Order: sequence, then structure tokens, then C-alpha cells
Amino acid sequence: MRLSKSFPERLPSKTSSKTISRYLPLIAWMAFISFASTGNFSASNTSRIIGPLVLWLFPDTTPESMLVIHAVVRKIAHLTEYALLAILASRAFRGSPREGLRARWFLASVVLIVVYALVDEYHQSFVPSRTGSIYDSLIDMTGGFIALVIVWRRDWFRRASNSPV
Repeated sequence: MRLSKSFPERLPSKTSSKTISRYLPLIAWMAFISFASTGNFSASNTSRIIGPLVLWLFPDTTPESMLVIHAVVRKIAHLTEYALLAILASRAFRGSPREGLRARWFLASVVLIVVYALVDEYHQSFVPSRTGSIYDSLIDMTGGFIALVIVWRRDWFRRASNSPV
């Protein structure tokens, strides 16, 4: 329906649907990280999954080894969840309709990762079955930073191979 000749209907543009398709996975993953910071993903709850799986794969695992394996798996989870956050952030920011954000995608991604890692651990300090740890934040940031460097290097190599000699 047209209200007047000077006020045409606004249809969704390709730019807005492309922006949504780039930012929606990032927002959804951030929501998942927030959910993972609840008591549902506490050490006692994840041990119910990790423990039986490890014992099924390695039936002779000692209780002491099980504690170490559980801790390592949880820290690897921190690395990978923030590596994925970095990949999704770089994807969203590199494809932004805003030139300034596109030009500074690496910095914007780093800032997002650092802030979200700190806020995530701060949130966990209020969850009774969780503890907030600056060390976990550093693991989160490390995973995110490693992923960003890989994305940047991949782009750098791609640009270098496409440049005329």
C-alpha cells in the first residue's frame, strides 16, 4: 500500500538481509555462550557427559586422570567457543555496510572478544555452581585471538596471490 507519491513502500533490501545473515549467527553464538555460563554447564554437569565418554573410550582411566581430562576438555571448550566467536565476528564486521567497521574489522573483533570474555566470567561469578576466573577469560581471549590471526593471515595470503606482479 502506498501512502503518498513521495512515501514509497519500504521493501527489505538485499543489504539488510545480507547484514542480518552476517550478524544473526554472531548474536546467536553470543547467546549460546551466555547460556553456557549458567549452571547447566557447570563442572559437575559436564562431568556427567565427559566422564562416561572417556570411560567408554578408555576403560582403565584412573579417577586422577579423569579429573585432568575433564579440566583439559573444559579449557579446550573455552578456546573453541571464543575461536568460533572470533570467526563469526570477523565475518560480520568484514561484510559490514559501514566502511569504518569493515576497515577495522580486526580491532572491532578483538574488542568484542575481550569485552565478552570479561563480562562472561563476571556473570559466572554470580552463578552459585560456577566461578568467575580471569584465567578463563584469558583462555577465551587467546582462542579468539588465534582465530582472528588465522582469518587475517588467510586474507593476506589471498590478497597477495591475487595481486598483479
